[in-house]
Amino acid sequence: MSALVLSVLLSLISAIAYASGAILQERVATATPDRPYAPLHHAVWWAAVALNGLGALLHVVALAYGPLSLVQPLGALTIVFALPLAALFVGRRAGRTAWRGALMTTAGLAGLLALTGDTDEHALAGGERMMLAGATFGAMGLLFLAAQLVGRPTVRSLLMAGAAGAAFGIGSVFTKAVAVDWTADRPALRLPSLAVIGVLAIAGTLLSQASYRGAGLAAPLAVVTVVNPVVAAAVGVTLFAEGFRYGLPGAALAVVTAVVTAGGLVLLTVERPVRADAPRPSRPPVRDSVPAPAPRAPVRPEASEADAAGPQIGEGVDVGSVAGPRAHLEVEMRARAVAGGS
Repeated sequence: MSALVLSVLLSLISAIAYASGAILQERVATATPDRPYAPLHHAVWWAAVALNGLGALLHVVALAYGPLSLVQPLGALTIVFALPLAALFVGRRAGRTAWRGALMTTAGLAGLLALTGDTDEHALAGGERMMLAGATFGAMGLLFLAAQLVGRPTVRSLLMAGAAGAAFGIGSVFTKAVAVDWTADRPALRLPSLAVIGVLAIAGTLLSQASYRGAGLAAPLAVVTVVNPVVAAAVGVTLFAEGFRYGLPGAALAVVTAVVTAGGLVLLTVERPVRADAPRPSRPPVRDSVPAPAPRAPVRPEASEADAAGPQIGEGVDVGSVAGPRAHLEVEMRARAVAGGS
């Protein structure tokens, strides 16, 4: 097996692990609404943490065997894998809108990462790391505060997911910096960076767990999946003066892919997945618009000629015979009240 094929295989397994962990996190969030951040007593939550850790480990190993421009876009498949896995194991089906949103988000993010991917290693100085860590924790704090002030559960969950994605993205930047420190033999910067990585990993896990409360699975997972690499790419553009591939056409394509990604995120927030065994809403019975006919008076047996000779008492009409052939008997209805027999 070649190194490239192994990298692709590890990337796909990593995306499946991330998707499975997110499904378990959303399930725990539904089962324990009173503990939105760290339901430590719930064994399923620990299984979700283990799956997310496995996904991160496989992602790092995949980067060791394959280029960043290939591994990072494949990580965007986490959203696509999450929808069928949720329908299969948890019974939460996704509609056409959610599928369109997932495919648009994955395609847009994969294109954006392919245009901004960089295989060069850059070293972060001590001052740059302090500035980056401070800016990250400040942005996460603002997003968390805004989430607490927002009344709508969906918006609150998306803000939490954005903060979690920022934590994971900057954590990846510091992880790469620590790898450079080990090769460059700079032990003075390792411990502070490892401490920042640990804090960001814990904060990202807690925030991502809280993001699944009240917004379903697809939308928070998509936000975390998108914000994570985008934040890391933004650091490369701002701190390392990295640009888009292919010059100006690449920058234009990056704008298009960003718009596609944003449109996919909007679609994912519109439709919420429902349980496959949930009863469908019953439709009201369709009523005929034609009004019901008015009740008719009871039909009396056909009167004989002898009966027709006298007035009909009590019916409100006087029926009498009219001279003429029997075959052409006519009945004259005179609308007048009959007071009694005569």
